[in-house]
Amino acid sequence: MHPRVSLHQVCFIGESNTAFIDICRKIGVRNAVMVSPKLLAPDALGGVRSILAHGEPRIEALNHVFATFPDLSSDSGQASSTFLDVIDAAESLGARSIYLLTGGRGPLAWEEAADRFAALVAPGVAAARQRGIAVLIENASALYADIHIAHSLADTIALAERADTGVCIDLFACWAEASLKEHFRRVVPRLELVQVSDYVLGDRALPARAVPGDGVVPLERILGDILHTGYEGVFDIELIGPRIEAEGNVAAATRAAERVSGMLTKLGA
Repeated sequence: MHPRVSLHQVCFIGESNTAFIDICRKIGVRNAVMVSPKLLAPDALGGVRSILAHGEPRIEALNHVFATFPDLSSDSGQASSTFLDVIDAAESLGARSIYLLTGGRGPLAWEEAADRFAALVAPGVAAARQRGIAVLIENASALYADIHIAHSLADTIALAERADTGVCIDLFACWAEASLKEHFRRVVPRLELVQVSDYVLGDRALPARAVPGDGVVPLERILGDILHTGYEGVFDIELIGPRIEAEGNVAAATRAAERVSGMLTKLGA
């Protein structure tokens, strides 16, 4: 397995932390992304540390939904406080980064919501930076507007520049956008994580993700464009939805890891 392949815990969200790590080892991936709710539960963090003491996978990043109380317009500080706990967890596990969904904008205009997010996240960004942990924002479909405000790659980069954070690119949410090469060149100084999945034309069974190579996303070309910018991070496999469940999560994740590994090897990563 290529050393830059990673597997996301959301692929196995119904499994325990222990089961997820065991699956990573079975498939042979050397990196993993974990979700914050499963780590903030009582006694969860110590258990994960104990399991990881026996070797890989290395925890590349944590995923955290920031302001959901219920959104950026109404949060009174709980988001910032909880985020500090997530930073503690990331440091404890040796994670290089934490990537965020911002929280919804409520009645705020986009620019107001962006400023509000930047203000709320600033203490955590500073605390994480002191510990060598990058804070990232990802692009996500507008179907998730209840928990996020950055839906195009251009908007995600603009928000990251405004909040002085890094970026996680989810290719599933931006592969069809214009000017991708230009965006990749612009974002590379902030780029810390790339997420990979595919899409089959006509699939409306949301979240509608597919195993890389099963759909129409020109992943090999896109991964090559990203590598050409000098990006040196991992490529994280994030698979969810009916198509994945129908095949079986382990089988789908195994095929995905092998295919992404093959692409990276072919591209000379």
